[in-house]
Amino acid sequence: MKNYRLTLDLQLFSGEKTEKATPKKRQESRKKGQVAKSQELPGALILLFAFLCFMMLSSFYKERILRMFGTLFESKLTMDLTTENIMVLLMDIAVQGMFLLAPIFGIAVLFTLVGTFVQIGFLFTGENLKMKFNKINPMSGFKNIFSMRSVVEFIKNILKLTVIGFLVYNTLWTSREEIMNLAKVPVANTLSYTASLILKLGITIGAILVVLAIIDFMYQKYEHEKSLRMSQQDIKDEYKKTEGDPLIKGKIRERQRRMAMQRMMSDVPKADVVITNPTHFAVALRYDGSQMEAPTIVAKGADNVALRIREIAKENGVITMENKPLARALFARAEIGDVVPADLFQAVAEVLAYVYRIKGRAK
Repeated sequence: MKNYRLTLDLQLFSGEKTEKATPKKRQESRKKGQVAKSQELPGALILLFAFLCFMMLSSFYKERILRMFGTLFESKLTMDLTTENIMVLLMDIAVQGMFLLAPIFGIAVLFTLVGTFVQIGFLFTGENLKMKFNKINPMSGFKNIFSMRSVVEFIKNILKLTVIGFLVYNTLWTSREEIMNLAKVPVANTLSYTASLILKLGITIGAILVVLAIIDFMYQKYEHEKSLRMSQQDIKDEYKKTEGDPLIKGKIRERQRRMAMQRMMSDVPKADVVITNPTHFAVALRYDGSQMEAPTIVAKGADNVALRIREIAKENGVITMENKPLARALFARAEIGDVVPADLFQAVAEVLAYVYRIKGRAK
């Protein structure tokens, strides 16, 4: 006795989402602002390039800071304060402070845009600004606290603190002798060494945070792709919405065929002749010398349709002629509404001439 094995795709029953998202699903998700994005990358880039800016513009900052505090301590502290000159003093300090902070502000704006653009490109949507009451649902908030995403974020923050803490500790420990000797050197040297140490730490921490942010972006992209996955049923439903239900489309096509058939049959009584195979094909021709340059096919069909054409022709007194080669050629090479192919003109003209003689008409 033979054993037969039946294989079933259980995904069709479970609805498991294992298929990649379709382009339409990705586009809809993007319109809603649901994209793969790491919140860490812009901040890490700002930190890294801010310290790089401090290093490249160190002479600029040194000159500006010395000028600002030098002027303040040397002349401003001993002057008589009035309502007028205190405003001038504050305005001068504010302007110098703006000059100091302008590069940092520029870097912050620039790399906020760069960090966002490299992840999601140009995207303007107000979907995230809409009020959504499910966001203030206590149950949803409780689930988010203990979700896998929250666990990953907690581990990520612990990892960052651990790496940064170890880096700071290692840098300070390896520089402990220089730090202990700072009490023996001039203040200018102390400030210079401290600034260089802070710059070194800032650049190193910024570079590490950028690397961690890139890893976080890859994880966010993986999670986003996972959240967009679809089941086979989802894909079928989307296809139905986009292309239409195949059953309904089939009915529409069937109705269109019936209407086309009715129009074709209504033109058979206007034909001059119906050329037959005799049983398999039937082609109805019409020619009006005042309106047409050549005979035109007004109806054609095979088997049952050919039989119906012959019946209508008989009911309306349209002459039917048997010509197997011509019927096959016209059926295969021309469509309804087309003129007769040029190489068949002679054969068709002979048929029409015969028909006109029967009807007592002259061509």
